[in-house]
Amino acid sequence: MNLKHLQDICATVRRDIITMIGKANSGHPGGSLSLVEILVSLYYEVMNIKPEDPQWEDRDRLVLSKGHGCPALYSVLAHRGYFEKDKLITLRKLGSILQGHPDMKKTPGIDASTGSLGQGLSVAAGMALGAKLKNKNYKIFCIIGDGEMQEGQIWEAMMASIHYKLDNLTIILDHNRLQIDGPNDAVMSLGHITERMKAFGFDVCEVDGHDIEALINTFCRPSSQGKPKFVIANTVKGKGVSFMENQVGWHGKTPNAEEVKKALIELGGEI
Repeated sequence: MNLKHLQDICATVRRDIITMIGKANSGHPGGSLSLVEILVSLYYEVMNIKPEDPQWEDRDRLVLSKGHGCPALYSVLAHRGYFEKDKLITLRKLGSILQGHPDMKKTPGIDASTGSLGQGLSVAAGMALGAKLKNKNYKIFCIIGDGEMQEGQIWEAMMASIHYKLDNLTIILDHNRLQIDGPNDAVMSLGHITERMKAFGFDVCEVDGHDIEALINTFCRPSSQGKPKFVIANTVKGKGVSFMENQVGWHGKTPNAEEVKKALIELGGEI
């Protein structure tokens, strides 16, 4: 693991996110920026993948259940070689392979179409159960949002994951504590997440969601036999851009030209 190289990739991905959303004049910067280290860790160090063969049957799968964070995923996929980097500036354009939420029929490297919050974890649990039934060793990673945890379907999928002993499934909570309407605790408190997940029967880990080395070590640690893993990744919404960090207003707000310029300067990029 070359930590400096991975950190440089994260900086590039953050610049891509700002540029993409700025050009599209549409998108979700806050929750995309909070995902960067999680996705870079998975796609560069953890997951068993073949970018040259996106449909390889034995690949590890990722389901981005909080699909509005897809600009971060698109950038990572492009830099890993799933498609040309010049496609990134076509985000949300008519006819683009990069729509506003992940589409597995359009974008190489997308394992599940997501966007309607709450559904992705059910898809991931189905994938993990399917792997078990086929005696396959590939792993499933599913990223959910903390606002998304207010969806009932998330809890149904978690119960199924425990019931079927899906120890090939890792659920990653992007715990930035903010959602479109405000702080999680003000909208619908999630309570003590660690205790609740342990009570469900998960193998629970908590980690700094922006510490690449800690993330990799957490993802690579084997789960307890018969237990799916639940990783609470503590993150900052809008991470890396000072005027976006921990600001709920940047959930789905598009930066104007001046804000794009300011953000790119902060991120060390070209204007």
